[in-house]
Amino acid sequence: MVNVVRRRSAARSMGLAVAATLAVGVVAAATPASAQPLGAAPALVATGRPTPPAPSTSVGYGGAVSSVDAEASRIGLEVLRNGGNAADAAVATAAALGVTEPYSAGIGGGGYFVYFDATTGTVTTLDGRETAPAGMPTDAFAGYSFSELVSSGRSVGVPGTLATWEAAADRFGTESLRDLLRPAILLATRGFTVDATFRQQTLDNKARFEAFPDTAELFLPDGDAPEVGSIFKNLDLARTLRLIGLQGTDVFYDGPIADEIAAVVQDPITDPATTLPTPAGYMTDEDLAGYEVLEQDPTHVDYRGLDVYGMAPSSSGGTTVGEALNILENHELSAANIGQSLHLYFEASARAFADRGAYVGDPAFVDVPTETLLSQEFADARDCTIDPFFATPKPVAAGALDATGCDAVALEEADDTENLSTTHLSVVDQWGNAVAYTLTIEQTGGSGMTVPGRGFLLNNELTDFSLVYSGTDPNRLEPGKRPRSSMSPTIVLDDGEVRYVVGSPGGSTIITTVLQVLLNRIDLGMTLPEAVAAPRATQRNTAATLAEADFIAAYQDDLAPFGQALTLVGAAGTLAGQIGAAAAIEVDPSGLMTAAAEPVRRGGGTGLVVDPAD
Repeated sequence: MVNVVRRRSAARSMGLAVAATLAVGVVAAATPASAQPLGAAPALVATGRPTPPAPSTSVGYGGAVSSVDAEASRIGLEVLRNGGNAADAAVATAAALGVTEPYSAGIGGGGYFVYFDATTGTVTTLDGRETAPAGMPTDAFAGYSFSELVSSGRSVGVPGTLATWEAAADRFGTESLRDLLRPAILLATRGFTVDATFRQQTLDNKARFEAFPDTAELFLPDGDAPEVGSIFKNLDLARTLRLIGLQGTDVFYDGPIADEIAAVVQDPITDPATTLPTPAGYMTDEDLAGYEVLEQDPTHVDYRGLDVYGMAPSSSGGTTVGEALNILENHELSAANIGQSLHLYFEASARAFADRGAYVGDPAFVDVPTETLLSQEFADARDCTIDPFFATPKPVAAGALDATGCDAVALEEADDTENLSTTHLSVVDQWGNAVAYTLTIEQTGGSGMTVPGRGFLLNNELTDFSLVYSGTDPNRLEPGKRPRSSMSPTIVLDDGEVRYVVGSPGGSTIITTVLQVLLNRIDLGMTLPEAVAAPRATQRNTAATLAEADFIAAYQDDLAPFGQALTLVGAAGTLAGQIGAAAAIEVDPSGLMTAAAEPVRRGGGTGLVVDPAD
């Protein structure tokens, strides 16, 4: 089932803006979500300077938020504390991440929102993925290398994040989008403390940012990245969000901001001295006005008696995680036999990735065999190609959709161009509703282009399309199409109640990160914080299995008898040496919540609960 979620008209949106300013109000505490007044505003935690250290893990009751950023998690927690539900908190947290994680998220990008309604017991998803402009030719990337496309108008997809926030607030929330933007507006106005990760990400993009004067002015003040410990303010973004709050999303999709986005994409504003290629794009204001969020059913598999729900295509996350879990369902995995358990994890992941590459794309353009990919029968056929005692050479062939026994069919595997920078948040409220939300602007820093005076970066999501222009590749570029994604926001239910909420950034390693966190927690006996912090490795049907340094040190001897060789993903202690950055929540049968974020990766995340346990 797929439904188009219509945006509100400008008149209705402006009707909500009854206040001339966006001062923070107060929500009546702890009344049922269904009883919350729609006009109530979430309170913002009064954080002075310096802010207290934020824990990566918290345990308690009454609601939980986990994200990569302390400021964002605190904002989400205040929404929960003051009576908002999981959807309200997720939107407010995401808006805050657009302030503090501007190189990974923001209104210039897109993402996938998975919502569990505890009252009805149903899981619903919102596809807010970016789309290719309607006038973009199928060979628009021909003659360009990947490196020439990443910092260009040609790579910019029509943004879906803001429309997703509005749809989530309207469909699932209790508060207006106007109110949910207020904490992010205040955060952008007063600023946040720059950490080492933010500075390093800025320095890593310095050459690209310098090519675009508006980006350099915002993120490279005085020609350098902001210093660690300094306060970074984004007054342009605060004004933009305030305008959206007052006038509604039409000001972005069918108003002056739309015109400005289209102008930048069609004619990138560059420094005359730059030698960086910046090919012009095809986006028009009509593309923005026509953007639609899609409400659709989730993917679903049963794993060890748990119901695992994920994101259906255009994301490949739900089908690939689900297929791998179905394969692993045939095996007993345990910490006592860690070598074989990890060997089987690699082999299952490789086969799921082979099938992802062969069959998954935007279902509006491709006949995606989602039901087959998620069937236990298909997984069983794929499983019988696995030697439980020795690694199969990679890449492996994709499975035949009509396979019986151990049939397989060799299909060409396209290069994976999905980049690593994204962000994720997980929320559970006091009523048991839950959200897993992954959002992105693609590469760290997106396209590198800032809309003048608006304070946000534009995505370069169209580089997620395969760099092929004909044939049967399900992820080839087509006008109006959504590029395949690996974002894998996941909600796990146990007998109809939320048990785990998990997701991660990391390009195509998102899939293996989510899969490995679930494997660690469900099969290998780790606690949720241990499952999130544990060292990682990723096998995506490639010749090399990439692993963090700590994973190699811990497990290479256990894996050697199974013929599994490991390759270092990057230098230890650097961003390049890390795989994913999970943010997760567990709710035990008594209602005790554990909010667990990364303790180290990407500078560490923050998991918070409303009422901490003793």
